[in-house]
Amino acid sequence: MLGQAINRGDGRDVALLYFQLARALAPRNPALLTALAGIAEQANQLELAIAYYQEVPENSAFRRTADLQIGLDLWYAEKKEESKRHLERAVRDYPDDVRAHTALADVLSANKEYAAASEALNKAVQLAEANDEENWNLYYQRGIAYERQKMWDKAEPDFKKALELSPDQPQVLNYLGYSWVDMNRHLDEGLDMIKRAVDLRPNDGYIIDSLGWAYYRLGRYDDAVEQLERAVLITPMDPTINDHLGDAYWQVGRKREAKFQWQRAVDGKPEPEAEQRAEIEAKLKNGLTGTKSSEKSETGGTESSTRAEAATPATDLPAKPAAAPAGTKAPEAAPDAAPTIAN
Repeated sequence: MLGQAINRGDGRDVALLYFQLARALAPRNPALLTALAGIAEQANQLELAIAYYQEVPENSAFRRTADLQIGLDLWYAEKKEESKRHLERAVRDYPDDVRAHTALADVLSANKEYAAASEALNKAVQLAEANDEENWNLYYQRGIAYERQKMWDKAEPDFKKALELSPDQPQVLNYLGYSWVDMNRHLDEGLDMIKRAVDLRPNDGYIIDSLGWAYYRLGRYDDAVEQLERAVLITPMDPTINDHLGDAYWQVGRKREAKFQWQRAVDGKPEPEAEQRAEIEAKLKNGLTGTKSSEKSETGGTESSTRAEAATPATDLPAKPAAAPAGTKAPEAAPDAAPTIAN
């Protein structure tokens, strides 16, 4: 279709015109309604997208995708409880559909309901082909959900399984490698994993931050400064990365610069969460004395890592909210483009 070809380029408005003309001839065509909803999502017109999806006929092969996408669009439209209810109903309506369980898990994780998210992902894993490479992300996301519940004995095997299915996933390498370093386990292997993740994503400020913070945890403060300065250049407004760089500057004696970075972290947009903000303000007053920044984690979770910021969702979505470790921000606002469930 000409409209679809144009839509793949920069001619969204022209594509919309062609789709609307086509709709005049076939007002209930499910493929056309789905395409129009997709254009509305790209323009962040989520209510319009939902309206198009709702018009997809009940007997259409597109109905299931429309139902799941409505649930995700409701989340991005800040109708979070309605989104959860809608996707819970979708799970009941489509109990054997992996996508239904993973879509529900995504919004539960984004809402920090990690226990419920891991339950939804348990069902998805049971339904999926265990050794299918494409399912690496199910294990990765479930590993994150377990890790956030401080259930490292369950999280670690899932991260390993994800890497077994797809060995070069930078998110998984970063998450597992950092977790090991943070717990003072498998230090060489963990650091190598993070370095591989950086090699795979050399312009990802969050993963570079993980490498810098791993060096910090290992007491290699000069190396930490080098990497964290790179991370700040790439992602200058992130409060956690600025906080990390401030800590590293303090350890190498650059105390004035440390306080500058901590102040940037407090003033940054988005602002740090309340607990992180209180700790940064304490550092502005007293330096690193008695703060968490010099402590190692023994629980399997870290208090100040950005390693999950760029996590890929369990469903095939381009920008879904991902579970974030304590000390980072869990994405709450709607992205520039809403997610799409693959047919």
